[in-house]
Amino acid sequence: MQPGDGFFAEIVGGQDPALVSEAADRAATVLVRGARGSDDAGVAERLLHLADTEGIEVIAELWSSAPADSLAGCLWRLYLLRSWVYADPAQVAREFEAGRARAQVARVVAGVADPPGPDELRAMVDEVLRGIARGDFADVLFRAAAFARVVATGRASLPGCDDVALQRMLLLSEQLEAAGHAELAQRLG
Repeated sequence: MQPGDGFFAEIVGGQDPALVSEAADRAATVLVRGARGSDDAGVAERLLHLADTEGIEVIAELWSSAPADSLAGCLWRLYLLRSWVYADPAQVAREFEAGRARAQVARVVAGVADPPGPDELRAMVDEVLRGIARGDFADVLFRAAAFARVVATGRASLPGCDDVALQRMLLLSEQLEAAGHAELAQRLG
């Protein structure tokens, strides 16, 4: 038995993954490339609070499966990093503090105030995301990568280090840094 074209048209199911991926890519492109062309000062604030207003779950549904070397994948990683900093700022501050002496160059690139307490880390991650609209997207990616590198270095030095969490933070740092280089080469799309 061979189904005809009509057979597939009658199947009711979820959304077409190709269409969802295309929509995610378009949304990411509009957010990153379109935001810089706007004269509206509120654009940076709306971008910053996108996950707060729409929910990280909505963003995850759109962007979490996107490759790390895509705009959608970069935005997912940036919003995930911000959500994590806001969810546990005291632990993030401990890990950052533990890593900043061992990863001094990354600490400077990340741009966290000294001393790096929970409030300073939230302010830094917000400023990084505001950079999507106000600055160079490569800089946004490099700052986020440096921040993740310092945190990973700190995690490695703390007792009871979770190797899986450490590896994830290192991978995040590497992915964001590679994306920053791709952006500089105009290959990030």
